[in-house]
Amino acid sequence: MAKARDYKKEYQRDLQTGKSGPGSAQSERQRARQAFDAKGIDRAGKDIDHIKPLRKGGKSTPGNLRLRSKSANQGDNK
Repeated sequence: MAKARDYKKEYQRDLQTGKSGPGSAQSERQRARQAFDAKGIDRAGKDIDHIKPLRKGGKSTPGNLRLRSKSANQGDNK
């Protein structure tokens, strides 16, 4: 039987390494999802794509976001 994941411990480790928390890429993506949901946009089956990627200094601002199919978005991120 698989051991249950300790999410609290993982989250604390991510906070220490900068993978979670304010300013992290994870929190940027969460804000992007919340912005689409607040506008009532159905994003089922689609990915939120950053026109200028986060890894290249892009932000999760409305002007830098678009919805794309999963296959199109994953094809760009090879």
